[in-house]
Formats: sequence, C-alpha cells, structure tokens
Amino acid sequence: MKQKITLKHIAKELNVSISTVSKALKNSEEISRDTKEKIQAFARLYNYKPNNIAISLKNKRTKNIGVVIPDIVHHFFTTVIRGIEQYANQKEYNVIVCLSDESFDKEVINMEMLANGSIDGFIMSLSSGTQRKNDYEHLQQVVEQGIPLVLFDRVTDQIACDKVVIDDQMGAYKAVKRLLSSGRKRVGLITTEDYLSVSYKRNLGYEKALAEFGVEYQDELVLKLPSMEVDEQRIADFLKNARPDAVLSVNEIFGITAMRLIRDQGRKVPNDISVIGFTDGLLSQYANPSLSAIRQHGEEMGREAAKMLIEKVEGLTDSESFVTKILEPTLIERDSTIN
Repeated sequence: MKQKITLKHIAKELNVSISTVSKALKNSEEISRDTKEKIQAFARLYNYKPNNIAISLKNKRTKNIGVVIPDIVHHFFTTVIRGIEQYANQKEYNVIVCLSDESFDKEVINMEMLANGSIDGFIMSLSSGTQRKNDYEHLQQVVEQGIPLVLFDRVTDQIACDKVVIDDQMGAYKAVKRLLSSGRKRVGLITTEDYLSVSYKRNLGYEKALAEFGVEYQDELVLKLPSMEVDEQRIADFLKNARPDAVLSVNEIFGITAMRLIRDQGRKVPNDISVIGFTDGLLSQYANPSLSAIRQHGEEMGREAAKMLIEKVEGLTDSESFVTKILEPTLIERDSTIN
C-alpha cells in the first residue's frame, strides 16, 4: 500500500511551496504547465486526493470545532478562545485549537489535519504569512464545498463567509482623538505594514483623527514594522528621533515595550509621552504604569464566532448567506494617559 501523503509531503518532495502544490492540483493558470504536470503526476502516483480538506467534513457530524489562531502570545487570542469554548460547550461541541505561528504553510497544514474527519467547521484568524502572500486558496477550497467557516479579527474580503471583527478604524480614531483632546501635538503610531487587515484599518483611524483635528500627517511619526514581532531597536530609534509626545500602538506588546524604552531614555509616562495600546490584556492592566487600551472584547468575539459557526453546521441559517458582525471597541483609560 502506498503511503498516504499530504500537501506538505508533495511540496517537500518536489521542492516547491505548498501554495504551488495546491494551485497545481486545481489546474491553476498561475502555475506553469511543466510544474503542474509534475505535481499532478506525483499526486496520482501516491493517490493524493486534492479535496481532502473538504471531503471528510461533508457527510458526518463530529461535534468538534477547529480553531486556527496565529499565536498565543497576544492575550487577545486567548480571550477569543475562551469565548468560543464557553458557547461551544453550552451546545455540547468540543473545541480543537491549532497555532499557525503566523505561517502560511502551517495554516494550510493545520486545516488539512483538522479536516481529516476531525471537525464540523473552522473558526480562524488569518496568519500574517497568509495575509502577506494574499493567497487564500486553502480557504476557497473549504467554502466551495459548503463547509462552514468563520473568520475573526484578521479577515479578508476575498472569501465569502461569516466574519466577526471589531471596528478597528473606530478604535484607533477614539484613541488618537483622546490624545489630541488632551493637548498632545505629536501623536505617533507604532504599527505594522498594511498587509495585515487589522493594522490597515487602525492606520486609517489614526489618519482620520488627525484630519479631524487639522493635524498634518507626518511620515516620521509613523513606525511600520514588518510583522507583529517586537523590534526594540527600531522602536527605540523611533521614540528618540521622531520625539512624539503621545503614541498609539497596534497591540499591547508594542505599547508596553514603548513605555519601558521611554523610561530608558530618561522620559516619563504619561508626563512626557502618553501611550495607548490595542488589546487590553493582563499586560496592560499590570504594567507600571498601567496601559490605557482599546478593549477588543475578545470573549464576545469568540462567542459570536462560535454561534455563527454552529448555526451554519446545524442548518439554522442560510448556507449561502453570510454576515459580518462588527463589535464596537471601548477605550479603557489608565495611568499611561493624563486625565
């Protein structure tokens, strides 16, 4: 009997990416003829089934939900999982959680593994690797088979499915408006490149608040890091050279890091620089000084995502109709801003 193989096996054996394998098996015009023929021949040899992400979900109920998240470092994702668990357990569903570690390849592999007879549907927040590549073929395979999928937080308009998000633009707008109203003149932004959907929306909110107050947007006051990983040196250089008197950070880890570096540079929070971050996790609450934050209501987001998915799985909502639930963010003021 030939070995049962996965997309990962084919990609490794033929020294191509998982994305290339996936597209070749769907006969995509993006892949050259020679590459497609080589991949398809290898798949036939080992009896690979290109739709095995979807096939096992089609006919039987498992009462299991698959959840794929980018990481567990950020407190926000743990609160979303808690909300998913709360609702799912009430409905007698189990939750299986996998981490993509911000990797496109690992996201695809996790979906393939979970769908092998294990779950009834997916709840996902997209990895930074997937959003950077702008490749959603693995998600498209799922929705084309009518399998329930709910995206939360990091989403894409390219996939037709249910989604749950907060109003990221409004959250950033509220934060910057608060900073400007308190008399700050040089409000900085520590964020990521725009390929991340949440960062893009928060960047828009930052710009909207500046425009409303008649404050000119300045490139030097915006630090766009390549990913959600902390780069202390770049943040330190930004604080030293741009000399902001207030900072909005796209997550709480950037915000906590900024406060420590501000102190290292001999300045005080909030007297010299006010700081607001997104998430409102334990780090925000117990930092010294405590961090003012945009609360993303992760538990509520998780409950809504689980409700949407289970209603689709059980046929309680139209399988061809999709909604996007937008939650309103809340600004929680603490010691890192001046009252």
